[in-house]
Amino acid sequence: MKVSSPLEVYKYLPKTNCGECGEATCMAFAAQLIERTLNIEDCSPILDEKFKGKYEELTQVMAPQIRLVKIGTGENTVLIGGEDVLHRHQLTFYDKTALAYDVWDTMGEEELVERVNAIQNFRKFYVGEFLTLDMVAIRSTSGDPAQFAKCVKKVSETTDFPLILCSFDPKVLEAGLEEVSDKNPLIYAATEKNWKEVAELAIKYKTPVTVFAPDNLDTLKSLAKSFLEMGIEDIVLDPGTQPSGEGLVNSFSKFIRLRRAGISEDQRDIGLPLMSVPMTAWMANEDPVNAAYWETVVSSVFIVKYADIMILHSMEPYSTIPETTLNNNIYTDPRRPVQVDSGVRAIGNPDEKSPVFVTTNFALTYYTVESDISSNGIDSYIVVVNTDGIGVEAAIAGGQFTPAKVNEILTSADIKLEDKVGHKTLVLPGLAARISGETEEVTGWNILVGPQDSGRIPGWMEGSWPPK
Repeated sequence: MKVSSPLEVYKYLPKTNCGECGEATCMAFAAQLIERTLNIEDCSPILDEKFKGKYEELTQVMAPQIRLVKIGTGENTVLIGGEDVLHRHQLTFYDKTALAYDVWDTMGEEELVERVNAIQNFRKFYVGEFLTLDMVAIRSTSGDPAQFAKCVKKVSETTDFPLILCSFDPKVLEAGLEEVSDKNPLIYAATEKNWKEVAELAIKYKTPVTVFAPDNLDTLKSLAKSFLEMGIEDIVLDPGTQPSGEGLVNSFSKFIRLRRAGISEDQRDIGLPLMSVPMTAWMANEDPVNAAYWETVVSSVFIVKYADIMILHSMEPYSTIPETTLNNNIYTDPRRPVQVDSGVRAIGNPDEKSPVFVTTNFALTYYTVESDISSNGIDSYIVVVNTDGIGVEAAIAGGQFTPAKVNEILTSADIKLEDKVGHKTLVLPGLAARISGETEEVTGWNILVGPQDSGRIPGWMEGSWPPK
C-alpha cells in the first residue's frame, strides 16, 4: 500500500541523520520523498548492501499508484502516469498529459515533413515559459506495412519527438517497429482480436503498448492482466473516447472508474496510464471547424479527468492554445503560486529619464505588466517585489507587499536604480495606493500612483510622465 506521511516513510530509512541527502535529518528527507523533491537514491546509506531489504521495501511502498511509463528516448522522453491522487489539491498532479498530434502514411512526403515540423516547432509563450507539444502519432491509413514503414522512417528522420505507431494490424505495427524500435515508441493498439500478436511485438521489441477495449471495462482489465502476466509492464489503457452525447458521458464515466480503481482501491493491475483519443470528433463531424471545436472540448474534459496521453488532429491555434494552456494550468502545483525572481528588470533601452514601475513577483502579474509595457514601446525599469508569488491586491491585504520590501529591492538589487535614473521616482500599482505615503518615507523616493490595470499605463503616461 502506498505510504502517505513522512512518519510512515521514516521507518524504512537508515535513521543516521548523516545529511548526505542535503537535509538535516532523515525525517526531513522523508518529507521531501513524499513531496517528490528528492529520490530514494539521494539517500546514500540506504544503497548500502545491509539496507537492501529496506531499500526494496521503500521502493515498493513509494511507487506511484498509477504506473509511470516512459515513451521515447533521450531528452525528449515523455513520462506518463505516475500519479497518486484523484484531486490536485490533495497533493498535485505530476506528469502532464502528453499531447500527440497525428500524421498518416498516405500523406505526400512534403506535406508529411511540413506537418511534423509544425508539431515539433509549436511554441506559445505563457506566464514565463513556452508551451509545446509532446509527440507524433503515426497512423496507418493505407494498411500497407511497407508504406507505413516508409512513413515511420521519414518521421523519425525529421524529429526526435517520441512516436506512437497506430494500427490494429500487427504486421503493419511490426513494419514500423523495425524502423524505430531503438526509439522506444508506444504501439497502438492491442485489442480482443489481435492481443496475442501485439503482445509478442511488445516483448520482442521491448516497447510500451496500448490495450484498447472501447465497450467493456472487464475486457480492458482482462487484456491488461494478460499482458502483465506475460511480463509486459509498460501498458497504457484506452477505454474508448466517444466525442458527444451519451457516448461522451459514458467515456467520462469509464475514465473516472479506472482512475478510482487504481488510486482509491489500489488495484495495481488497473493502475495504469489512460489514453484518450479526442480526434474521434473528426469521425462524428463532417465540418472541419465543428470537428476541431468538439475535439478541443473533448480534450479539455479528459485533460482534467484523467487522460495521461491523448491523440489529437487539429493544429489550428484555436485548438492548440487552449489545449496546451489548460494542460499547463492543471499540472502546476496549486499549493505554490507561480512566481518569478524578485529584483530590477530593464525593459527595452531605458535611460535616466525612463519611468520605474513597481509590481509583484506573481508570474501572471509580472508578465502582464511586462507585456503591456514592452508591447507599447515604453523603455523602463520594473522593480519586482518578492510577495511569495501573490498578486498586488492580495499581497497588500496580506502584508506580503510592504514598503520595506520595496526598499530592500532598491538597496540590494544588481541594478542600482539611483545610478541609472535621475528623477528618483517610483510608480506604484493603483491597487497599492494606500501604502504610497509610507513607501515614500521608507525608501526616500518620490511616489506616483499608477493605474490599477497595467493595460492603461500608456494612457497614464501621457498625463503623468515625466513627473511635474
